[in-house]
Amino acid sequence: MTAHDRTAPSTGHPPFCVLLGPDHAGKSTALDHLGRTAPQWRLLSVDDAHLAPEHTLIGRLRRDVVKDVAPHPDTWSPEFFSTLLQTAVVHLRDQLLRDDGSGRPVVVDSYYYKFLAKCRLAGAPDSPLFAWWRTFPQPRRVIYLDVPPETTWRRSRRGADLNLLEYYGPRPEWDGFRRYQTDLAKTMRDEIQSLPVTEIEEHDRPEDSVAAIREVLTHEIG
Repeated sequence: MTAHDRTAPSTGHPPFCVLLGPDHAGKSTALDHLGRTAPQWRLLSVDDAHLAPEHTLIGRLRRDVVKDVAPHPDTWSPEFFSTLLQTAVVHLRDQLLRDDGSGRPVVVDSYYYKFLAKCRLAGAPDSPLFAWWRTFPQPRRVIYLDVPPETTWRRSRRGADLNLLEYYGPRPEWDGFRRYQTDLAKTMRDEIQSLPVTEIEEHDRPEDSVAAIREVLTHEIG
């Protein structure tokens, strides 16, 4: 586990950290475990399991992007793709800024960093939309799950569980997955390069990864 420190401003919102990593790195497993065992932190994610009943629209839109937009890149522009993903980005920001009365620090799943990287890999140029996202509150720390494509490919059941936004090419194959995930990791790292980052390397057991994440969160936001 390595850390690179820089002081991050935090005003007008609770202290928060971001959990980030490539596809199938284990973020969802870690968040599910924290949700069951760590009530001292408020968890924000656009995964269905973490969306309130009144926010299920966000999950439906994300699925529709994969089902109806990603298969037809010549029909929908990259800018249109980015506009649809913005619903999830703004939802996370809104929930971060919402005072739930608990005073708990927050852990955010991916925040806008991964969405922005996905948009860039889909061909969207840098734009005023992304510039706006970058004005959103910044975390005290990013916890980056540094899991190699060889492992995430295995976790995806060798491509059986992949969606169209997780690989290059017409079908899920190892080379297209490896290249996409390598580009995704680089794009995300470029986006967070000025932030305090702790990298957590691959662990054989999910519970060991969760323990490492908990250690960083406890140190950073109590």
